[in-house]
Amino acid sequence: MKVLGIETSCDDTAIGIVNYGRGRFVIQAQVEASQVLIHRKYGGVVPEVAAREHAVTIIPTLKAALRRARVVWNDLDVIAVTAGPGLMTALSVGVETARTLSYALKKPLVRVNHIEGHIISNWIHPAAAKIRFPAVALIVSGGHTELILVKSIGQYKLLGRTLDDAVGEAFDKVAKLLGLTYPGGPSVAKRALRGNPAAFSFPRALMGRGNLDFSYAGLKTAVLYEWRKHRRRSVKLVNDLCASFQAAATDQLVAKSRWAMDKTRAKTLLLAGGVAANELLRRRLSSIVNREFPGARYFQAPLSLCMDNGVMIAMAGAFHATHRRFTPWKKIRADPNWELV
Repeated sequence: MKVLGIETSCDDTAIGIVNYGRGRFVIQAQVEASQVLIHRKYGGVVPEVAAREHAVTIIPTLKAALRRARVVWNDLDVIAVTAGPGLMTALSVGVETARTLSYALKKPLVRVNHIEGHIISNWIHPAAAKIRFPAVALIVSGGHTELILVKSIGQYKLLGRTLDDAVGEAFDKVAKLLGLTYPGGPSVAKRALRGNPAAFSFPRALMGRGNLDFSYAGLKTAVLYEWRKHRRRSVKLVNDLCASFQAAATDQLVAKSRWAMDKTRAKTLLLAGGVAANELLRRRLSSIVNREFPGARYFQAPLSLCMDNGVMIAMAGAFHATHRRFTPWKKIRADPNWELV
């Protein structure tokens, strides 16, 4: 089964083509048109600007993916598209493109939830057959911070989510405050390598054992207040602030993932989303699973699939297509508030 995945939920126009058979995925093409340089001057994504860029780049990106995969339109078996959650204006570009392709090519159409796409990106691993249920998925990005119990593919239960800022949003805002480049995650992580994570005692919110919700607004504000205290702002100060902030941010994620694993008796921990590229977070989660949960497995999305991409949407589309969960092209709609559970 050859599946085309279209992802336009935020600021990346992303197309993926995967071949799915015998329970395994082969990536035939992964192409993204990034808008980072466009939005960098604003310090964040501007929805209307993102939508206009998607409209300009989606057809060239589609054609580039077909060339890379060495396929033609009629070779495709299924079209999958992110229908939500995300920015309405951005989602609409992808959904309308998928609707048009489904009609013109007479190919079945799958409506994919963006969060589910991130979860399923873990199935790209050669050892994915060893992913056992129930699993706990930690989804961390600029717009989402959620712990989800995965009973099986397609069956989910929300365990906890952020009550204010997403962790990726907090990284972006701290980076902007400190004069670092957008996107903030890589910028903060790079400076944190040269800083002292114990230099500042920043808050870890909602850390009562058993509480699986997150909060990052207080942490972000604490960094702001500390920054304002210092009139002489050195490179060392920025490095120490980044390291201390990153330590506090990841402490929440690690502790609550541990509690979720313990509470649900999960057999697998899955990590995905843009912030899943953070090396400190990856290392710490791997360590707690190996050390504290004998027999459990840890999977993290490969770096190439952490950020928004069309491959994860194609993969989710393939799983749903095997169960013939299609949406008629006339009925598909973008839903910016579509919750997975």
